[in-house]
Amino acid sequence: MTMRTRKLGTTGPQVSALGLGCMGMSGMYGEADRAESIATIHAALEAGVTLLDTGDFYGMGHNELLINEALRTAPAGLRENALVSVKFGALRGPDGDWYGFDGRPAAVKNFAAYSLQRLGVDHIDVYRPSRLDPDVPIEETVGAIAELVEKGWVRHIGLSEVGADTIRRAAATAPIADLQIEYALISRGPEREILPTLRELGIAVTAYGVLSRGLISGHVTPDQGFAANDFRAHSPRFQGDNLRHNLTLVESLRKIAEEKGVSVAQIAIAWVLSRGEDIVPLVGARTRQRLGEALGALDVTLEEADLAAIEAAVPADAAAGERYAAEQMAMLDSER
Repeated sequence: MTMRTRKLGTTGPQVSALGLGCMGMSGMYGEADRAESIATIHAALEAGVTLLDTGDFYGMGHNELLINEALRTAPAGLRENALVSVKFGALRGPDGDWYGFDGRPAAVKNFAAYSLQRLGVDHIDVYRPSRLDPDVPIEETVGAIAELVEKGWVRHIGLSEVGADTIRRAAATAPIADLQIEYALISRGPEREILPTLRELGIAVTAYGVLSRGLISGHVTPDQGFAANDFRAHSPRFQGDNLRHNLTLVESLRKIAEEKGVSVAQIAIAWVLSRGEDIVPLVGARTRQRLGEALGALDVTLEEADLAAIEAAVPADAAAGERYAAEQMAMLDSER
């Protein structure tokens, strides 16, 4: 198939209509298979996916090294088409604990130097702070990335999980291509203030969590257990009564999917795609099988009747539980 494309804002690059989020390939959802991860990245590139999303703290650099290997071993034409988006700034200990975020200009440049080396590239296509550092004005953090742009080390500036006021201040400092934020059928907070602000300023969205970490993929069961090193073992939406309630929403969605002859995951991804040409969903596929299913969403057309049925089945704010545990929610400028 020919991959459709979307533009990351008025100043950003043209990218595939779906991007590949690579976080899960570095242990955030339990153990991952390295060979299958690389094969999945190759399959994505072969299908026309150009946007690969990572963070320098995913597996403490493991994910960037994995992408490096995948790009080095991909056919040259595909490798040249790949654009890499990198989040930086999260501070972690050897045991995986989180210690906050560092957005100081010197730290920005330090993080970038290490990412360039691990990725094996001469520039980063989109570079973004993973969270707002409450002790550093966003103007200073974005200004430091702008200096990296001027020197050719970075092509475009992005943001992640920040609110409307921070977006405006950042955009007044330097051109912003996109905001990365969780946006899904059961995570619709950005619709209230953030999306209108982005559209006013000509900034795109790269939407992560479009399947809510598998919760609305149609593949999670009520009695499913998660390993201690799996994010979902600690996520409020996957706990007890919350999980049972949320899976009833999935079953309502399944009926709509079955009527259209597609999977639950494809309906959920297609819904995000339908929200606007300025939104690029990131799919966190860890295997070629899941990638193939996600790509099938590009062939799903949602008519007005379909969208109305989906809205009735999964209304805004229908999910039980916050999308992160309390201490992590407190770190989100987008939730203030």
